[in-house]
Amino acid sequence: MQNPHRKKLIIVTVIVLIVLTLAGLVVWRVMSAKHSTSGGRGGRFGGAGGFSGAMPVGAAAVTRADVPVVYQALGTVTPLRTVIVHSQINGQLTEVAFQEGQMVKAGDFLAQVDPRPYQASLEQAQGALARDQALLKEAQIDLARYQGLAAQNSIATQQVDTQQSLVHQYEGTVKADQAQVDMQQLNLTYAHITAPVSGRVGLRQVDVGNYVTTADANGVVVITQLEPISVVFSLPEDDMPPILARMHSNAMLPTAAYDRTQTTLLAQGKLSAIDNQVDVTTGTVKLRALFDNKDHSLFPNQFVNVGLTADVQHDALVMPVPAIQRGAQGTFVYVVKPDDTVAVQVVTLGTQDGQRVVVLKGLSAGQQVVTDGADRLRDGAQVTLPSASATTAAPAAATHSKWQHKSGDTSHHHKPSSSSGG
Repeated sequence: MQNPHRKKLIIVTVIVLIVLTLAGLVVWRVMSAKHSTSGGRGGRFGGAGGFSGAMPVGAAAVTRADVPVVYQALGTVTPLRTVIVHSQINGQLTEVAFQEGQMVKAGDFLAQVDPRPYQASLEQAQGALARDQALLKEAQIDLARYQGLAAQNSIATQQVDTQQSLVHQYEGTVKADQAQVDMQQLNLTYAHITAPVSGRVGLRQVDVGNYVTTADANGVVVITQLEPISVVFSLPEDDMPPILARMHSNAMLPTAAYDRTQTTLLAQGKLSAIDNQVDVTTGTVKLRALFDNKDHSLFPNQFVNVGLTADVQHDALVMPVPAIQRGAQGTFVYVVKPDDTVAVQVVTLGTQDGQRVVVLKGLSAGQQVVTDGADRLRDGAQVTLPSASATTAAPAAATHSKWQHKSGDTSHHHKPSSSSGG
């Protein structure tokens, strides 16, 4: 019979051997992985820092192009005219001739106030006028007769003077009667309410059958002019000198309006006016841009993103925005050298749009700058370019982004946040 203690010792020995075998297998796999990683292409940084191999990167050429100088702001669509249509007489509203939201032209019929009381008053005034005109005519005939008798010394001069005064009295009465007739005719005109301006009517403020008065605050309806329409926006006072210089030279400054997401162009117009003072609380100046708005894409009180093109920099040195890097030395780029290595080059930037940025100092036309993969590079790193077409692609051929802004002063020219729009 086998000893139990011996059997237990054998089982423990087998378990220990199995564990050691598994541990050795794990260590072997880890060491193999490290060895394979350290060989081949030379590690993450290629030839930099003691590693061998080249890193693939994307690059583009520095070129020359015309770059617009565009100021961005958040604006509010503001109608040139908003009119509350009030009844100019008191009376019962008998007819409403417009549909809510329809477009009307100046002079179009909108509503009718009961004209019968004013028609009766007109006829009464016309009767008084006819009576007093008859009395005036009779007095004038008597005056002519008295003047003839006075010339023959047949009556006293005082009687002629009295008749002359009576004629003047009737003349004044006739003028007063005529004024009453004109007033009642005007009231009849007011009873026929028409549109004072062209535009879109809003929601009806009063229904047929109600008694309207001249003191009604809400009026009958509100008309808002849509064609043309304006956008009011503000810019920092530091941005005003170049804009004012262009305005004083009678230049037309194009202005574009985009939706709150800055993806859809709503309308294109031009700058029409600049306010006459700086807002001391914000240090900004209000400007007004005018848009034809034939398609009614701009809606009153709508918030829009505005781009004001103040000037164009001709034949400027430009490069793609993704090439820009920032570090302790400031703004820099990686320049691809003829020997397929990169060098750090500090640059001074100017006007920027969504795809390109103007280079004021540090580069020259034709140089290649890294646009993709720069986060893995160091000064002097070996690189490879994917294809010849990628290295010669001119960024100026890309479609202009709808947003351009002046770099270097991001507090004045950053894109407005879409969360602040309406």
